[in-house]
Amino acid sequence: MRPFAPRVGSPKAAALLVAGILSIASPSFAVAPARLSGAITGQVRDGVGIPQMGATVLLFTHEDRLFARALTDANGAFSFLSLMPDVYSMRVTLRSFAPVFRNNIQVQPGMRSFLSVNLTTLFSTIQLVTPPEGERALMTDDWKWVLRSASSTRPILRILPNWNPGDPDRPERRSTAVFSETRGLVKLSGGDGGQVSGFGNEADLGTAFAFATSLFGSNQVAVSGNLGYMAQSGMASAGFRTSYARDLGRVSPAVSLTMRETFLPRFAEAFTGGPAVGDLPPLRTMSINVGDEEQISDALRVQYGFSLDSVSFLDRLHYFSPYARLDYTLPDASKLDIAYTSGNARPDLGASPAAADSELQRDIQALSILPRISLRDGRAKVQRGEDMEIGYSRKMGSRTYRVSGYRERVTNAALTISGPASGLFASGDLLPDMFSDSAIFNAGEFQTLGYTASVTQNLGDNFNVTVIYGSVGVLAPRSDELTTDNPEELRSLIHASRRNAVTTRGTGTISKSGTHFIASYQWIDQRAITPGPIYTTQPLRPEAGLNIYVRQPIPTFFSLPWRMEATADLRNLLAQGYLPLSLANGQQLLLVQTPRSVRGGVNFIF
Repeated sequence: MRPFAPRVGSPKAAALLVAGILSIASPSFAVAPARLSGAITGQVRDGVGIPQMGATVLLFTHEDRLFARALTDANGAFSFLSLMPDVYSMRVTLRSFAPVFRNNIQVQPGMRSFLSVNLTTLFSTIQLVTPPEGERALMTDDWKWVLRSASSTRPILRILPNWNPGDPDRPERRSTAVFSETRGLVKLSGGDGGQVSGFGNEADLGTAFAFATSLFGSNQVAVSGNLGYMAQSGMASAGFRTSYARDLGRVSPAVSLTMRETFLPRFAEAFTGGPAVGDLPPLRTMSINVGDEEQISDALRVQYGFSLDSVSFLDRLHYFSPYARLDYTLPDASKLDIAYTSGNARPDLGASPAAADSELQRDIQALSILPRISLRDGRAKVQRGEDMEIGYSRKMGSRTYRVSGYRERVTNAALTISGPASGLFASGDLLPDMFSDSAIFNAGEFQTLGYTASVTQNLGDNFNVTVIYGSVGVLAPRSDELTTDNPEELRSLIHASRRNAVTTRGTGTISKSGTHFIASYQWIDQRAITPGPIYTTQPLRPEAGLNIYVRQPIPTFFSLPWRMEATADLRNLLAQGYLPLSLANGQQLLLVQTPRSVRGGVNFIF
């Protein structure tokens, strides 16, 4: 019987042929998956450049979890290979040296990040440097196979017309615009009373504008102005501010010039008992501010500068106000802040930009706030302060903890007096308030100490709640009755004291409507005036009473080149912190530090 032989062209023959070939091939293989990973390498040296062996290098993930640990070799080198693309943090410690911490270390596929660690006994640094030409890439064969097999990742090379890449004498053509990143803000505001803070006043009604642009990329030029109008007194005020800043990498010097002019109310003669209103000169101020910011190391940042101020009203007053702030990031990612200010408070040092127009908003606020002017024995005085602060903050998960302490000294403290002040202190110790129908009284000098502790809890991405407890400095009277109309008696009654205060603050943004709001309330003994320090180490400043601030975007039509916002600023709505004093004739006057004010406005941002 003849054996069966399948035909060569049949499917069964083809299957047997493939099986035979696979059985003959002895070495079996499998395609290994491509490793799209990166690496972090580096070297640890001391201050004179000697490699340090045995330094501990800890690598953390973006969630602050320990990922890997390494020790440096005899050459001070360390490496972390096969890292997934992500953002990492690193801490390097060695006995007898200050530890150092660096965050936001980017790891990209196929790339090597080289870190140069310099350990000293005071300030250690970690610098990200460019690796040598032959060590920039970690291009493995698996990487190259992926790039060859994926058509979507193949590079495209385009050569400019009339450009010879082999000509070394032909420089690369670059074009830089003279003006770029131009932005502006126009603000229309009004209210039933001017805002008063611990360091200045702001007009009732006004039209403010601010423009900023980049000049040749590294120079920032800004111009702002404010045309104000006091509804209570019927007088106008104006101011202009020009600033220039240059980005030089590690330093960013800035210079600004601010000029303001304001006329006194029509009823000035009733308070001063002096010359007629037409004979009173306007209030003119000029301020030159020079500041700089320098990143000394990855963990240390310093802000410093000074301002020269000139005030012209009845007298010419000139004063010099230096300031400085130091921010140090500890190895556990917590922060230590130390600040010193004199003359003028600087809340902008602790402000955190939360919006694209925050810089323009700060320019307008700095321009519109006038210094607190008072009279003493018929001579003009300017309220000045000297403040020293230290703060420590740490973020743990969704909570941020902060403690801070301060020492504040204020001279020529200006308090608002409301009541039958006409004819009282006719010797020249009352100045009519330029923003209301009340007057300003010079309370003399005081010094306070205090501390605060706060906890901020994030409730999702758009909401947070803060609780602040502190022992704050206040002004309290020794008696609530005046027996004479001598201003020295009132000054002797007011003395510095301390009160416990609890403040709750909520901040949030409604995603659907874009509404941004800030609401706060402070519980404190109402039998004292609470000026409170103007913090320069934190953006939070507890204020007396109930305060609400709202920003509401307004939809625009016809593709207008700007966006609109409506704002509402309500301060001390419950009129708390008003201290009553009885006069000898049975009348009553009020000492006020933060008057109630209701303001609104419309912003045009472009």
